[in-house]
Amino acid sequence: MGNTDGDSLQKKLRPRHISLMAMGGVIGTGIFKGSSETISLAGPGVILSYLFAGLLLLVVMAAIAEMATVYPNRNMKDFVHEAFGERVSFIMGWMYCFMWLSVCVIEIIAAGSFLQYWLPDVPLWVLSLASAALIILINMLSVGSFGEIEFWLAGIKIAMILIFIILGACLIFGIIQSPNTPYLQNYTSHGGFLPNGWTAIFSALLVVTFSYGGSELIGLTLTETENAEKVLPKIVRSFMLRIILFFTLPILVICGLIPWNQLGGESSPFVQVLSSTGLQGAAHIMNFILVTAVLSAANSGIYGATRMLYSMASAGEAPKGLVKISKKGIPINTLKLCAVILLAGAMLGFFAQDQLFRILLAVPGFVVILVWLCICLSQLKLRRKYPIKPSFKLWGFPYVTGITVLCLTIIAILFLFDEQNRISIGACLSFLVILVIWSFTKFRKKQS
Repeated sequence: MGNTDGDSLQKKLRPRHISLMAMGGVIGTGIFKGSSETISLAGPGVILSYLFAGLLLLVVMAAIAEMATVYPNRNMKDFVHEAFGERVSFIMGWMYCFMWLSVCVIEIIAAGSFLQYWLPDVPLWVLSLASAALIILINMLSVGSFGEIEFWLAGIKIAMILIFIILGACLIFGIIQSPNTPYLQNYTSHGGFLPNGWTAIFSALLVVTFSYGGSELIGLTLTETENAEKVLPKIVRSFMLRIILFFTLPILVICGLIPWNQLGGESSPFVQVLSSTGLQGAAHIMNFILVTAVLSAANSGIYGATRMLYSMASAGEAPKGLVKISKKGIPINTLKLCAVILLAGAMLGFFAQDQLFRILLAVPGFVVILVWLCICLSQLKLRRKYPIKPSFKLWGFPYVTGITVLCLTIIAILFLFDEQNRISIGACLSFLVILVIWSFTKFRKKQS
C-alpha cells in the first residue's frame, strides 16, 4: 500500500454524516449565488431546468446505489474501472479531481464575496485566503470529527433554507405584511413565465448541473462507511425529494418576491430578497448562513478530491507518494496537494474578480455531465455480468438509463456550442486531451 503511518481509511462515517455530506456538497454556491445566473437566463421558468436536472440526477444516484450493492467496499471510480478498464477510470478519476478542486476554488471565492457584505474594504483575495485556510484545517481532523463538523455545517444551511421558504411564502401571500405584497404577479409579469423562450431552459442547465454536481460524492464515501450497500439505497430514496425541495422551492420564492430582471449579481439573491422586504436583521443572519453554506460545500469538495486522489494512487494511477495516510486516517499528502491548489485558487480573486465567477462555474458544470455519463454507462454495461444479484435495482432498465445517457450527451454537446463558456469548456477539453494522451503512454508502458 506504500508508505503509510496509519493503516488505511477509517470506517467512521455514519449514515447521517453521508446523507448530509452529499447534501453539503450540493447545497452551496450553485444555489446561493448561481441562482441569480440561472434566473437571469430563463426567468421564473428556470424551475423546469431544476426539475429536469433533478430527474437525471436521480437516475445517476440510483445507478451508484445499485452497483454499490453488487461490489461492496468499492467506490464510484472502481465501478468505472470494472466496466471500461483502467484507461477510462484513470481519465475519469483525474477529471473528477479537476472538477472538485475547481468547485472548491469557486466556493472559497464565493465565501470571500459574502464576507465582503460585512467587510467591504477588505480585498476579496484576502477573505478567500482566510476561508481556504479554515477548510484545510477542518480536513486535517480525523474522519469522524470531519463528518461531525460537516453534519452541523450542512444542518445549519438546510434549516435556514426551510425558514427562508416559509418566510418567503408568508411574504408572497401577504401573511406577513410588507410594503408591496407581490402575491403571484412576478411569475407572469415582466415578460411572462418564460421571458427568454423555451431554449433558455437548456442554457440554464449548465449552472443547474453545476448546482447538483456533488451528489455523486456519495459514491466516494463508500469505502469509509459501514454497511454501505445497505445504507446507500435508503439514502438515495429520501435524497431526491429533499434535493427538489431545497432547490425548486427557494427558486420559486426568489422569483415570487423579486422580479426576475431586477436581481443583481453582486450579492446572493437570498440576501437581496430579505433586504428588499425590510427585514434588515434577517439579511445579516442569511449572509452568515451563506458563508457557512459555501464553506461546507468547499469542505465536502476537498474531501471528494483527496479521497479520489488517494483511490487513484492506491491503484497506481497517481503518484505513489499520495497513498500516505496519517495516524488520524487522513490521506495526508493528497490533502497537502489540494491545500496548495486551494490557496493558489484563492489568489485568483486578486487578478480577475469580475469575470472569474462565470468562467469558473462552467468548468465543474461540464465535468459533472461527463462523470454522470460514465456512471450511467458503467451501470448499463455491468448489469448483465454482475457476480451477484443486486439487492437494489435501478428502475426501467435499460430504457431509463439509456434515455438519461442520451439527455446528458445532448447537454454536453450544447455546452460545447455555448459562446459564453468558450474559455472554461476550452480548459476542460484541453485537460481531457492531456489525460487521454497521458493514459495512452502510461498504460502502453505498463503493458510492455
